[in-house]
Amino acid sequence: MDSYDVIIIGTGAGGGTLARHLAASGKRILLLERGDWLPREPANWSAADVFIDNRYISPDTWYNADGKPFQPQVHYFVGGATKLYGAALYRLRREDFGQLQHHDGISPAWPITYEQIEPYYTLAEQMYQVHGARGEDPTEPPASAAYPFPAVSHEPRIQQLSDDLAAAGYHPFHAPCGIRLNETNMPYSVCVRCESCDGFPCPLHAKSDAEVFGVRPALEQSNVELLTHAEVVRLETNAAGTAVTTVVVDHEGHEERYSADIIVVAAGAANSAKLLLQSATDKHPRGLANGSDQVGRNYMFHDSQAVLALSKEPNPTVFQKTLGVNDFYFRGPDFDYPMGNIQMIGKSQADMFRGEKPLATKLAPTWALADIARHAVDFWLSTEDLPLAENRVTLGPGGAIKLTYRQSNPTAAERLYHQLKSMLGHLGMHSGHLIHRFAYMKSDIPIAGVAHQAGTCRFGTDPNSSVLDANCKAHELDNLYVVDTSCFPSIGAVNPALTAMANALRVGDHLLQRMGAARATATTAGGQDQAR
Repeated sequence: MDSYDVIIIGTGAGGGTLARHLAASGKRILLLERGDWLPREPANWSAADVFIDNRYISPDTWYNADGKPFQPQVHYFVGGATKLYGAALYRLRREDFGQLQHHDGISPAWPITYEQIEPYYTLAEQMYQVHGARGEDPTEPPASAAYPFPAVSHEPRIQQLSDDLAAAGYHPFHAPCGIRLNETNMPYSVCVRCESCDGFPCPLHAKSDAEVFGVRPALEQSNVELLTHAEVVRLETNAAGTAVTTVVVDHEGHEERYSADIIVVAAGAANSAKLLLQSATDKHPRGLANGSDQVGRNYMFHDSQAVLALSKEPNPTVFQKTLGVNDFYFRGPDFDYPMGNIQMIGKSQADMFRGEKPLATKLAPTWALADIARHAVDFWLSTEDLPLAENRVTLGPGGAIKLTYRQSNPTAAERLYHQLKSMLGHLGMHSGHLIHRFAYMKSDIPIAGVAHQAGTCRFGTDPNSSVLDANCKAHELDNLYVVDTSCFPSIGAVNPALTAMANALRVGDHLLQRMGAARATATTAGGQDQAR
């Protein structure tokens, strides 16, 4: 049985980032990824391939609370979900780390403060080459450094939207974006500002994803290995049940076994919980690290609405995801509770409608869908999903994931939608013309859209109510850590990727100290892509 210093299970925002951070330590590290490298091919940029044919949706079957099977919108590749994300790299607000009262419940406090994770937010922004502008967003938390790269500029229609929002008394800001773009020297820019970014893979490797800026730099070190097509099916412990001794892997259809001093799980909130549950032993009868009965509970994935407004004039914007509004993040007019975040999403294309709403668009002529797309201004509304114990991952038929979920914060989500709708008349839109788009989702099953999944292995100070301690180590095992979004006690109302990256760096420093290894000097991953 091959032995390592560290085994990392999963290569997404948590696992990929951690691998890069530990790579220069000289410790022997094994990355296990159940998928393969995402192929670089012309279909990466095809809306029909991505949204209609679901070319990059990985085959998997989950079950809902009624036992009905569905296909989750998951991406099992090197780099995980970041391979198709929109690269919106927001920090949680400072207040998100404390307890917040919502209309429909409580968002609990984290066991760490914003001040403790802030240096790692800065490091993550540098590692993932985030573009942004400090000081525009009134809810923005304090930062110890400027964004490493300037904000991505608005195209004319979005600049007009920003101006209209400001004239109406709101505070639009340049959305923080992780792309390898150099607008001052486009002949040397990796990113070309195409329309096929948000929800698409990038064949140019121009997106700041965990493969490009996590795994690839890690593999430059000879002490780091990657095994693809390697699904971890079980973790085995010593007789006392106090430490993981063996990682059991299904590698291309046959069993392989590996060991390490430290085991890190970063398979995504649902799959990390599944792995712990299916690793039950006599010492851990309800699942590994599950003495608190919290493994799998408190599943969250944001109450998100992808909507489009019909502009009175055509919207020729190509790269649309450059603007955000947080005026309603903590409260709204006549609503003294948090509502959420408004940001742009990728520009509508006719084939997206075919994929997202196949039945509703079946008889619609292509020219009509194309005309809607030409006039569409597309928004993403995100409301915090509150953790509920009954929203949970359990094991279904054949050990598959069974996901039980009910909406936890519906009042705020509805208020945010109507808030945007009420603003349209001031924004050059047809008043009332706001149409739901189910981005990334071919099916209308709400729980199939798992891009922002979190919870299931929350960290905290009390072993009776949490799975992990403040360093993301399992309370009940000496060498088991979880560094993906599973550890989140709450999810806030902004995209979770940067927080997962920052927390992985924070835990990475703890692991370096535990192993007696020095922390390498931080550098911008992938070299100096852009002029500062």
